[in-house]
Amino acid sequence: MGDEVRDLGTIFVESWNSFLEAIPGLILALIIVIIGLFAARSIARFFGSKILGRMEDPLMGRFLVTTLKLLIIIGAILLALRAAGLGGIATALFSALGASAIILGFAFRDIGENFISGIILAFNRPFNVNDTIRVVDHFGKVKSLQFRYTHIKTFDGKDVYIPNSDVLTQPVQNYTADGFIRYDFIVGIAYEDDIQGAKDVIQEVLDTHYRIIHDGDHISFVAEDTLAASTVNLKVYFWLDTKDFRAGALQVRGEVIRDIKNAIDANHYNLPADITEIKLYGSERDIPIRVEFDDTPNSEAENLPRRARPKKNEPPRT
Repeated sequence: MGDEVRDLGTIFVESWNSFLEAIPGLILALIIVIIGLFAARSIARFFGSKILGRMEDPLMGRFLVTTLKLLIIIGAILLALRAAGLGGIATALFSALGASAIILGFAFRDIGENFISGIILAFNRPFNVNDTIRVVDHFGKVKSLQFRYTHIKTFDGKDVYIPNSDVLTQPVQNYTADGFIRYDFIVGIAYEDDIQGAKDVIQEVLDTHYRIIHDGDHISFVAEDTLAASTVNLKVYFWLDTKDFRAGALQVRGEVIRDIKNAIDANHYNLPADITEIKLYGSERDIPIRVEFDDTPNSEAENLPRRARPKKNEPPRT
């Protein structure tokens, strides 16, 4: 029993002495980690200003700065482990990670997919910072690209974080990649109107509007589209500048629609509403209605129909 107590005391003393001997290494390791974190932040900030100032691609610059910061932190942690005399632990960690890579791959498959997708998007992607894009049902401006997600700001003020794997695998519509976008809308004129004359009126608006792009590569025009039930539909096509998609393109589109409507009215072309056809079946031969006139004297509307409605309890006229 005495030998066992003596052995336990010896083990405790040896462990305590080993801990005291390791204190300087642990303190040094802690200092290295603190310095590493500070250095990572400072170096990333310094190189970030240099990279972002010279690169035409700010999204790529931010991604590289984040990667550099992460590598510096990992290097500081490995150096701290060696300074603390725990280099074997670092080696064991890497070995364990290598041996469990398959298990971790299945367990964190989504995280791994988003991480790899983020790296691919950083070097080859269909958008840049402040580009207006649509990914599936999400529409807004790109704010940043992180390792796991793409951050966009919708035009109604929502912050949406889309997994990078979705951005990489889903169709991405970029509305501002080259700064141009083509809009179109329908103008319906009456069947009795001159189609070519209406087209000339609309074309004049397109050719003279100061906000529409006029060059050889982006041509605005109007063409016959369909023969609808009540109208001959003309389709208007025009190009706009989309560098500021939210404030520019949508407002200009409204201005073009307004100016074309005013030009159509000024040239006495009709924009008829839908025509409804009423059919009578059986013994009905007509629809009984009563026309009321404005009885106000000296009125411009005198003797003009005010409203028409069926007479109460009036049989159909034959």
